[in-house]
Amino acid sequence: MEQLTFLIVEDSPTMRQLLSFSLKRFKGCKIIEAIDGVDALKKIASARVDMILADINMPVMDGLKLITIIRQNPKMKDLPIIIITTEGAEEDRQRGLKLGANAYITKPVQANHLLKTITDLLNNRPIKE
Repeated sequence: MEQLTFLIVEDSPTMRQLLSFSLKRFKGCKIIEAIDGVDALKKIASARVDMILADINMPVMDGLKLITIIRQNPKMKDLPIIIITTEGAEEDRQRGLKLGANAYITKPVQANHLLKTITDLLNNRPIKE
């Protein structure tokens, strides 16, 4: 399998570090970090990304706006996106999935759940919450 590239879009350095640590279980993966949606779009423009893990609440551009922009781009419309957020309300979850996220995980993130979700998405299996 070729090297996987993950883009973590999260304004909290601690959360980015935790997610990076979990993702390193995918041997030889590359991790790109972005601090908000605008930063993420710049990074996507210059690098091939296999999956995005994005927070919702961020300054400058939030995760929902980022997903909307990505889904409007024909080249990126099938890029797997996982929302990782503190927003646990069902309406937030529905909104994120409706905008085009492939999965919605609430914080605190369980590493095993995250890794299973990523593996399922990479294998094109439906996500069961």
